[in-house]
Amino acid sequence: MTDIRAAWPDNTSRLLLFDLLNAPYLSWLYYLLMLAYGVTIVGIIAIVVSENRNPVKSLAWVTVLLLLPAVGILLYLVFGRSIKNTRMISRRNRRRLRRVEDKHRPMKIKKLGLSPESVHLIKLTRNLMGSEYYQDNDVKVFTDGASKFESLIADILGAESYINIQYYIIEDDHCGRRLQEALILKARQGVKVRMIYDHVGSFKLKKSFFRALSDAGVLAFPFFKVVFPPFGTRINWRNHRKICVIDGRYGYIGGMNIADRYIDGGSRFPRWRDTHLRIAGPAVASLQYSFAVDWNFMGQPLIEDTLPEFAQISGGGHTMQLLTSGPTSQWTSLAFLFIKAISDAKKRVFIQTPYFLPTEALLRTLLSAALSGVDVRVMLPLRSDSLMLTAASRSYIDECLKSGVKFYFYKAGMLHSKVVIVDDEFVSVGSTNFDFRSFEHNFEANMQVYSKSFNTTMTQIFFDDIKECVRVMPAEWRKRPLTRKLAESVTRLFSPIL
Repeated sequence: MTDIRAAWPDNTSRLLLFDLLNAPYLSWLYYLLMLAYGVTIVGIIAIVVSENRNPVKSLAWVTVLLLLPAVGILLYLVFGRSIKNTRMISRRNRRRLRRVEDKHRPMKIKKLGLSPESVHLIKLTRNLMGSEYYQDNDVKVFTDGASKFESLIADILGAESYINIQYYIIEDDHCGRRLQEALILKARQGVKVRMIYDHVGSFKLKKSFFRALSDAGVLAFPFFKVVFPPFGTRINWRNHRKICVIDGRYGYIGGMNIADRYIDGGSRFPRWRDTHLRIAGPAVASLQYSFAVDWNFMGQPLIEDTLPEFAQISGGGHTMQLLTSGPTSQWTSLAFLFIKAISDAKKRVFIQTPYFLPTEALLRTLLSAALSGVDVRVMLPLRSDSLMLTAASRSYIDECLKSGVKFYFYKAGMLHSKVVIVDDEFVSVGSTNFDFRSFEHNFEANMQVYSKSFNTTMTQIFFDDIKECVRVMPAEWRKRPLTRKLAESVTRLFSPIL
């Protein structure tokens, strides 16, 4: 075998390189780098343990960091860090916002005439996030993107003072350009227009889209902009809320983003089935408050737009309460709310969600409800927009079926609706999927409606959707191929970060 030193063309250069590679300080440098690497691994493990997370998740992180240190560090920096208890707004600014919101003081809970279960949920929501409740609201339900979008554009074009709009996804298609044109028109008319868009969700939007808005006077800013470096770790915390407030009179909240597929189903689905609400009444103040907190969190001036005085709305009368949650919250607020609502259920629990990856606590609560005789039904898309999330979601079905939970696969298109209906009085509609990401990592918002008439309306919509579903039968479900079962089980391991 040829000696590498003999094969080197320049004898002087060869000797210099050989001496350099064998220099004593390189050995010390190597050991110092390895020591720093080891200290980093041990330090991250110490942080994971000290945060007192779910033991299963903590052990998973420790295992990855020990077995695959380099990969583990990267995954932890992107998916593992916690920003819990981070203050989104100063106490002083929060008090100033509350003074604006508190113009509509609610009557005492006992005078609302609600069930004890609803009273408990109102108190829980208020203690979780300080969320106030508002009576005498009117609400319109949209189950298709076309009617919701036309209503939104009409209200925007009728704005006189301000428009505060926030979406996870805005695409540069027909819907996106119509929204852009409407906002530009109102801004040029002197209406104050503010926009929050999620930087990752709306990543495909070109700079020219926002330049046109900015040139017209629209204030548009990305939430948690992902820039490498040093803010690449922000990618795991997304603002998934879909909120719009117009003059403080009308508010929109739900699951629909701004994209053509919410109207025509896109290239993959014949229909995109979703749920969105248009609210008129004092509960709009809570949507305004949520937007103002996010706006201030991004470093923008505090919003103190005035809110109108609402008289009782004819045909309304619905009591509402907004609950927001996010990775900065002390509690996983919406998961807490659903656990309480489901555990208190006496008759039925109906859930519509595109993805079903419940936390362990929520899963046990659903199983307990079904085993106690409550009619628990979960509606999922037969085919969703994510193969991984579909596989992971289906890994939970077998255990649920054994407890008596009924599952339905919506076959008419992509089911993207996020609705929870409990008994005769409680309904929750918003942006929250029934999965780990929504409960623990995303900034979400759901409007709780305490109303028998609204509950009846949403229950009827649920049963109308069942007509477009195929029910999952336990005997047939157990016969699915072994390869599919294995794929579902493996994908489930990634549930906490999907």
